[in-house]
Amino acid sequence: MYKKLLLLMFLLLGGLLAGCQANAFGGGSLFNESGAITESDLQVSESKQETIDQLETDSNADIEALISNHFPFVDTVSGEQATANVYGTLQFGVEELATLLNDIQPATEVSDYKEGQQILIYQDQFVTLKESEEVEDATLVEVASEQFVRNNYAPSFLTTYFTIRMLDGLFGNNWVTDRHNYCRNNGCYGGYSSTASYDNVTTNRKRGTGSYRGGGPGVGK
Repeated sequence: MYKKLLLLMFLLLGGLLAGCQANAFGGGSLFNESGAITESDLQVSESKQETIDQLETDSNADIEALISNHFPFVDTVSGEQATANVYGTLQFGVEELATLLNDIQPATEVSDYKEGQQILIYQDQFVTLKESEEVEDATLVEVASEQFVRNNYAPSFLTTYFTIRMLDGLFGNNWVTDRHNYCRNNGCYGGYSSTASYDNVTTNRKRGTGSYRGGGPGVGK
């Protein structure tokens, strides 16, 4: 009986060590999805016109404050030395919201609408709008610092929307080539997805329900 207990303890210890080694050496994804986004997470009490009026009234706020004050906060993505915040809306499509935000807070660069996504670049911030994979007619809005984008994004994603010359000018000469070489052997991030896995980023979901606002760190009404 004693020998059987010892054998069982060794087997359990071996399994635990194997799991730790798998995580340490890339055997498991570091992107931990905490549950699907649902329609209720994005519902608000304001009408669409009321939201537009509030956005226009709040036009002096910086772009993330403008977004966090008026759209439910659903997730935080933590990457290398920086984080990005994800918000959502059922009231606007991608192109419609991109035009509205750019009218209220003009961006320095606005991409074309491609593959259900559009990107606005502001000073030190990227705003990526995309169609939700989980909730019909929902738009997700990721607000990421330039540092987050530079240190975590895959250049193959960004060059779908911007020229190599523009990205190298923003992030430094040869950023696209250097980053491509890095991403060839390492996991790189290509915009928020609640169904994908990445090696270098994690998520920490905080549900934004009802008329809740201001979920982003350091940002709020």
